[in-house]
Amino acid sequence: MNHMPPAWGRPRDDVYGAYDPSYLSSNGPKTLTQSPVVTGTSVVAVKFQDGVVIAADNLASYGSLARFTDVKRLRHFNATTVIGVGGDVSDMQYIDRLLNSLDITENYGSIGHNLNAKNLHTYLSKIMYKRRSDVNPLWNHILVAGLDGDGHPFLSSVDLLGTTFSSPTLATGFGALLAQPLLRKLVEDEAALDSITEERAIAAVKECMKVLFYRDARSLDKYSIAVITKDGGVDLKQDEQLDGQSWAFAETIKGYGTQIV
Repeated sequence: MNHMPPAWGRPRDDVYGAYDPSYLSSNGPKTLTQSPVVTGTSVVAVKFQDGVVIAADNLASYGSLARFTDVKRLRHFNATTVIGVGGDVSDMQYIDRLLNSLDITENYGSIGHNLNAKNLHTYLSKIMYKRRSDVNPLWNHILVAGLDGDGHPFLSSVDLLGTTFSSPTLATGFGALLAQPLLRKLVEDEAALDSITEERAIAAVKECMKVLFYRDARSLDKYSIAVITKDGGVDLKQDEQLDGQSWAFAETIKGYGTQIV
């Protein structure tokens, strides 16, 4: 009998026959990710007169299981840009490695010029479109918030198809259905930005995070929020907790479970 460590845990050849490794063969067809497994939900963001506010909760769900409760989905990139990522967490980690490499290259190679939010959005849109064209998409929806080359507030998105979109208010996941109507009441268009202060923008985003926690089963009451301004740079706060929660509205919901209509 073979007692060497490489044989530990294997069935005995003299009893079960020789070990057949053919099932480990890689000669079959190449397979790609068909659907995300561990995912993050909504990212919400809104412009105001001097900058941008962006927020995302810290939950990564394994299917319908709230599995990981400390996953930061806001990525601080240089002094003017924050990236919020929804969708597959493993693809988010791949994008994070790409950005780390890009950050190192820029810090060592650039002279008198740094990537701004608009440059970074263009870079990510090319990455996402290339992967989509390879029929191996990154299963993410990304919001890029920060300042452009002229110091003006910038907010734009790119999805797994490489489709880009800009607006004064943006949200991914369920936030596109639940948070966008609230944000659009605050900021109807670009012309309305001059009347939106930082305090009003932060309050609106926090209210959206609360509504998402009430209504989205894949959300959490612990979140990260970042404020990007020309004067203050990036103010990123993690592990923020929702306050002022009230579940009184649940008493009026009828027609589920054992409740009597």
